[in-house]
Amino acid sequence: MKSYRKELWFNIPGRRAFINITSQVESCLRESEIREGLCLVNAMHITASVFINDDEVGLCRDYDDWLEQLAPHEPISRYRHNRTGEDNGDAHLKRQVMGREVVAAVTDGRLDFGPWEQIFYGEFDGGRAKRVLVKIIGE
Repeated sequence: MKSYRKELWFNIPGRRAFINITSQVESCLRESEIREGLCLVNAMHITASVFINDDEVGLCRDYDDWLEQLAPHEPISRYRHNRTGEDNGDAHLKRQVMGREVVAAVTDGRLDFGPWEQIFYGEFDGGRAKRVLVKIIGE
């Protein structure tokens, strides 16, 4: 069995963003030369997320609006976590809702997705460099 590992780095200047990273993960898959196996993609920071959904116009903005209603950034005093001097209590909750990772099957050298599935990186506390791990195992 072969194994491949790569870190993708992101530095989002704003507080929140959603980025379609499917092509970057597909590039990793080509580099790995693995034809059959599994591909794990996970955010390596507790205020970021990786998830699979449709890259439909407006959907990421809908996610942003919905998450901001569930866990608004302000007032920052609403979160006990922020009593430590941080201001990202909301980002931890948003990450919990959106998830840490995805696992996709690899079949015949391709991500084995449904017709509309794409991989996204969700940032909820930007302004610094963060990593996403791509780990692929198989033959």
